[in-house]
Amino acid sequence: MSAPKTLDVITIGRSSVDLYGAQVGGRLEDMGSFQKYIGGSPTNMAAGTARLGLKSALITRVGDEHMGRFIREELAKEGVDVRGVKTDPERLTALVLLGIRDDKQFPLIFYRENCADMALCEDDIDESFIAEARSVVATGTHLSNAKTEAAVLKALTLARKHGLQTALDIDYRPNLWGLAGHGDGESRFIESAQVTAKLQSTLHYFDLIVGTEEEFHIAGGTTDTIAALRAVRAVSKATLVCKRGPMGAVAFTGAVPDSLDDGESGPGFPIEVFNVLGAGDGFMSGLIKGWLDGEAWPVALKYANACGAFAVSRHGCTPAYPSWEELQFFLKRGVVEKALRKDAALEQVHWATNRHKDWSTMRVFAFDHRMQMEQMEGATPAKIGAFKELCLKAALEVADGKPGYGVLCDSRLGRDALFQAAGTGLWIGRPVEWPGSRPLTLEPELGPDFGGLQEWPLEHVVKVLCFYHPDDDAATKAAQEDTVRRLFHACRRNRLEMLLEIIPSKVGPTDDQTSAQIIQRFYDLGVYPDWWKLEPFTTPAAWENACAAITRNDSHVRGVVVLGLDASEAELAASLQLAAGQPLVKGFAIGRTIFGDAARGWLKGEIADDAAVAMMTERYTRLCAIWDASREGGKK
Repeated sequence: MSAPKTLDVITIGRSSVDLYGAQVGGRLEDMGSFQKYIGGSPTNMAAGTARLGLKSALITRVGDEHMGRFIREELAKEGVDVRGVKTDPERLTALVLLGIRDDKQFPLIFYRENCADMALCEDDIDESFIAEARSVVATGTHLSNAKTEAAVLKALTLARKHGLQTALDIDYRPNLWGLAGHGDGESRFIESAQVTAKLQSTLHYFDLIVGTEEEFHIAGGTTDTIAALRAVRAVSKATLVCKRGPMGAVAFTGAVPDSLDDGESGPGFPIEVFNVLGAGDGFMSGLIKGWLDGEAWPVALKYANACGAFAVSRHGCTPAYPSWEELQFFLKRGVVEKALRKDAALEQVHWATNRHKDWSTMRVFAFDHRMQMEQMEGATPAKIGAFKELCLKAALEVADGKPGYGVLCDSRLGRDALFQAAGTGLWIGRPVEWPGSRPLTLEPELGPDFGGLQEWPLEHVVKVLCFYHPDDDAATKAAQEDTVRRLFHACRRNRLEMLLEIIPSKVGPTDDQTSAQIIQRFYDLGVYPDWWKLEPFTTPAAWENACAAITRNDSHVRGVVVLGLDASEAELAASLQLAAGQPLVKGFAIGRTIFGDAARGWLKGEIADDAAVAMMTERYTRLCAIWDASREGGKK
């Protein structure tokens, strides 16, 4: 009896951390900063296919250190099954340094001496795991070493035994075969009879073989592309897919004709060449999706060419790959801007459909208050900072490792608590507005160009409070809009989510349309917050109008959290019950109702640490229970 197929595809082979030069147009020597992404062809393909909706897994090795954990965590965020990712206690995770010099030069250095993924061995291949999948995809690099080759061949043999489809991305890197120096990572082709013989000895294992013309040259042992394809055909019945760069790709299911133009083809896409690194893995991800879905080769190649185009036009490898929804949007609408990373509509879909983590419930303890705490009796910066550590302790006690909890904490007075929150599993929001400012100004640490955001961990969410009203005078309105718009773009540039909080009731009269009007205005300005933080409205109509304005403009928004405004618990219970009827409202972000009494008592020295924590834990727990009950009631 065959095992149930819980996986669509297992990729096997290289896994590394890509350190991608953030500067474009210069030598790798002159790069000043780097973006960190997962890398290695099989790792990229596992993530790329997962984004397209396949149930994907990876077999590789990573080090028992920060980079290895990064790969494992990022794959999990992408929805990739990591049971096959083994931790090597002796070796470091592979690293790659990459850069974009121009449209033809992409320098890269592989740091792969005795690295974890090249220690993959037969013992790492579990037959029951292989049997769960519909397909196994290998890459040529892991055939370059006796130990890794044995692991790959075992996986392929088991795949054949259990009736899986098999595919090979030739992925020829001469320096990883020992044919070029460390500084020649960019080199794509060096003739080698030894490599050709090794590849040809394995080609009969595969149902699908994919490569560039140069990669088929090494597999076929000749630089005549047609002759090379025919040499591969002589030892393999696989479908052969030859990538032709801007000319798209062609598939050959039978005998190889006299011209590449006679193969089955899918349309290419006229886009700007910005970054070819990782384009092949994007291509392969789209091809595997079409292949496993049983699409005709022209359709599968269309998917593949489109996914390759995304990679070519964006920074990085895996981060460039599309979600299935994004791919469909692109294929339906077509190319509007050849530099896809500059296409605002497409980039919004890309950003919104590739966010990580489930935050469908938000129980947020907000203690980012600065001005309110500074005004309390006995307050000093040091004491406020110490109190915020107690707030965090209360938040962690209530969360107890469960999902759906978070904190709002600042870095000026709450720095220690903010840093301690990292890695706890809490959602972390961090304010940037100068307290009480109107027109809106920001904390000085951000700098006039918002460059301070570069220092933020990627898990921090940029929270900004704007006292905005539709009846504001033109100068106030323009100043606030400009600040929010610039902040939004700075957030995206730094890969940070943004929460926009609006409180019109503090500066003018409001009705059921006021917040909806403000929301629409910011969307009209091109501002797409990941989160909205809204007042506790008192009427269903106000909630319906606000939520309609959001969904009308951004169907992928994370959601809304309700603020507290220092209301009593009874008042909050009523407002949360009203808000819970809206699916878009994910929870609350409330502060003074939880910490107010504890802060006043502790700062004056009237209560001890434990008593303050106990008081806040009790109130936070009650609010969480109120929200959960309200949400359940709202679903009925």
